[in-house]
Amino acid sequence: MRILKTLLLFLLFLVTSCTRKESHPYTFYYWKTHLKLDKEEKRALDQATVPYLYTRFFDVDKVNGKFQPVAVITKDKSFQSDKQIVPTVFITNQTFLGISAEEIRFLAESIHLLVKKKAEDYQLKTNNEIQIDCDWTAGTRNDYFEFLKELKKISGKEVTCTLRLHQVKDKTQTGIPPVNKVYLMCYSTSSPLEESDKNSILDVNILKSYLSKMEDYPIRKVEVALPIYSWGIITNHLGKHKLINALSDRDLENPNFKKTADHQAEVLKDGFYFGSYLNKGFKIKVEEISEEQLEKVTSFLQKKIPHFNIIYYQLDSKFVLDRKF
Repeated sequence: MRILKTLLLFLLFLVTSCTRKESHPYTFYYWKTHLKLDKEEKRALDQATVPYLYTRFFDVDKVNGKFQPVAVITKDKSFQSDKQIVPTVFITNQTFLGISAEEIRFLAESIHLLVKKKAEDYQLKTNNEIQIDCDWTAGTRNDYFEFLKELKKISGKEVTCTLRLHQVKDKTQTGIPPVNKVYLMCYSTSSPLEESDKNSILDVNILKSYLSKMEDYPIRKVEVALPIYSWGIITNHLGKHKLINALSDRDLENPNFKKTADHQAEVLKDGFYFGSYLNKGFKIKVEEISEEQLEKVTSFLQKKIPHFNIIYYQLDSKFVLDRKF
């Protein structure tokens, strides 16, 4: 009897251990051009359990054959936090098309100097990392990887980069970046401009298909970026689409809209809505991210990645209000 009782207790322990939800330290991306924190954003950031805030400093694009910084940050006095800032730079894939070795060095030097200048100008307490966000492809991989190595050499910083879903699935073609840590971007599973009944921000089944072999990815240090943003997809009479940021199901509760399905409505009266002029007959589809979706993704990734922090995209009072992290 005692042996049976001991066995039952052991089995109960195993079941409890397997079903217990693993706790993941978390923080946020900050992706606005003007650094400013309202009360709700500051509260959410103060409660975050990772001591960093991943802050976009600027974008880089190639315009008329020349590298150009785009939407460089400015700072408001309200942007105060105990978190260390991780400078993040988005670079378009076309920046690396037809780039020379000399231009790679120039680009790395220019990005290093501008990151350093902005951190000094605004007295930002940065850590020893620069994160590069680029949707590189098979055609640009070699030059992009050379750039990452050059930036590390010039800056003396730890250079990390983002990793998109297709870059995991097609790693033979897109290659493995020369970094020690990557940030897996678990969103944008399809295009919002396609006719589809799927959530284009995050469809869990599509994500699972892309990451079915994630455990084989050779870079072992992986952090996970999860979406908390939302938007509305507006479709006009010609089937053309446009996005309106930060719409939610609550925005569809309007006497001038007729609900046509879950998360969908039709405009009944011409007028200005959400800062845009919408005609009668235009269709609105809201895409949001539920707690259930985030839990499913986290549970799936726990089987693929030993331990990871979560970086939520993005820190905005519209997206953190009423959400449990």
